[in-house]
Amino acid sequence: MNGLEMSLGYFEEYGLPMLRERFPDLLPRLAAGLCGSGSECFGYDDDVSTDHDFEPGFCLFLPGEDAVSRREAFLLERAYAALPREYAGFRRGLVAPVGGPRRGVMRTADFFVHRTGTPDGVLTPLQWLALPDDALAEAVNGRIFMDPFGEVTRIRERLRRPPEDVRRKKLAGQLLLMAQSGPYNYERCLLHGETGAAQLAAGEFVRAAMAASFLLNGVYQPYYKWAFRALRGLGKLSLLAELFEFLLTSDNAEPLRTEKRKVMESISSDILREVRFQGLSPSPSGDLEVQAYQVQEGIRDGEIRALHILAAV
Repeated sequence: MNGLEMSLGYFEEYGLPMLRERFPDLLPRLAAGLCGSGSECFGYDDDVSTDHDFEPGFCLFLPGEDAVSRREAFLLERAYAALPREYAGFRRGLVAPVGGPRRGVMRTADFFVHRTGTPDGVLTPLQWLALPDDALAEAVNGRIFMDPFGEVTRIRERLRRPPEDVRRKKLAGQLLLMAQSGPYNYERCLLHGETGAAQLAAGEFVRAAMAASFLLNGVYQPYYKWAFRALRGLGKLSLLAELFEFLLTSDNAEPLRTEKRKVMESISSDILREVRFQGLSPSPSGDLEVQAYQVQEGIRDGEIRALHILAAV
């Protein structure tokens, strides 16, 4: 049983009956589910994940005070706290994890402000550009078990994908970083005898290429420790995960340094092939820098297009 399954079972067995019995009038205004921080919200949890912040529970979302008053929220908090502390062999903790509680009663607006800076998911283009993808991933991950009020579902759908101009801007920046850090800087660092710097260049190439892969899939990249797990599950470019691991874990002595340059070129070709397939660039060029500026030229919003190409990375 993974964390999402445990949360749903706990909600159906204890949470929903409590709400139906004690808060029938409030029930149509509430939402419940599991989303936000934690590997279980992405479905990435395993046996190792159970050593911290892993417990039965769910998120109970409340609309604004005009719909659910402070007193009603307080009563809901007390009722949630009184639910059984043990379920499926796990026990709810008494101490909130770092960053505050991840489960329990919360205002919908507070949840989304914490991750996007806005209470309703309405963002300006510049706000979209400034938000890290891992924060947006937390806003739309997991599963909503019930939402008769519809507010949480509407906000999550609003945030599900960024505007196309924003995607283009982020992608253009990542392509340019790939061009700078990949075979060019990797090779120069090796010529200078700076093998440590060369490995940093390889790491920067992987970071940028991985970000580009998620952008080309139209999926937010989660926090870095789950990035490889998420990458392997993508519909496109998922096979690059093995090549990324090779670049990060192999040394820079011959013959591996030659092999690493070839791998970077292969990764670049695969990503540019997808860029052209999606119609993001009209150019047949295999030059990453050329393609980066071609992707940027396709941005319709003049203000976003005029920003520095690296403004969103």
